[in-house]
Amino acid sequence: MDIPVVGIDCAVDPRNVGLALGRWTGTGLSILELASGRDGVDDTILRWLGGRPAVLAFDAPLGWPTALGTELSAHCAGKPVAAPPNEFFRRDTDRFVKELIGKQPLDVGADRIARTAHAALSLLAAVREGSGQSLPLLWDAESAGSGGALEVYPAATLTAHGLPSSGYKKASDRAVREEIVAGLGTRCDLAVASEPMLENADVLDAAVCLLAAADFLSGSSHSPPDPARAKKEGWIWVRGRL
Repeated sequence: MDIPVVGIDCAVDPRNVGLALGRWTGTGLSILELASGRDGVDDTILRWLGGRPAVLAFDAPLGWPTALGTELSAHCAGKPVAAPPNEFFRRDTDRFVKELIGKQPLDVGADRIARTAHAALSLLAAVREGSGQSLPLLWDAESAGSGGALEVYPAATLTAHGLPSSGYKKASDRAVREEIVAGLGTRCDLAVASEPMLENADVLDAAVCLLAAADFLSGSSHSPPDPARAKKEGWIWVRGRL
């Protein structure tokens, strides 16, 4: 398999979106281009795809908890909610990642990340329409050759690879970003200048999305224990700690 991979650090404001283009050769990952959402999100992704099947790795939830939909569909104001909070606001994958890695993803049912999820799904729909590709959610590496989308979580991927997963977002945290970029350089071919990742944490997160996609494509990521539920709620693809 030789396929383009696009890492997308999602945000409600397109100017805060980070983008990274890579290529998975079947044995390794190369990072080829980096961009900010200020350059145009949809146009950049479509230009990178160029009509070719590709894997898109989104740093955003792509679904909501099953219990949230079930409970709210019949709920009336003032009535109690039967589901416990951790089932109502969190998905199976959020609990799985916390147990596996020790990182708690934001609750898509209770946090502003829900707006980012909404924006990510709108972006995926726009790329599907603009590219003419179906880009379904992927559930195994074998089907990735036809293109598709993944949900990933950079903080979990960084932790799994033994790299810093916090304290790198601020402008003053450049030294930590340098450590992360150096770690990326030992795990893939950085065929691109590193300065955009050092200057912009959103772009760096997009590059980490590529690393998460490479873990998936190499078969290193954990599959959902309950595939039917994952296909309803979404699934964060992450490997175990190295």
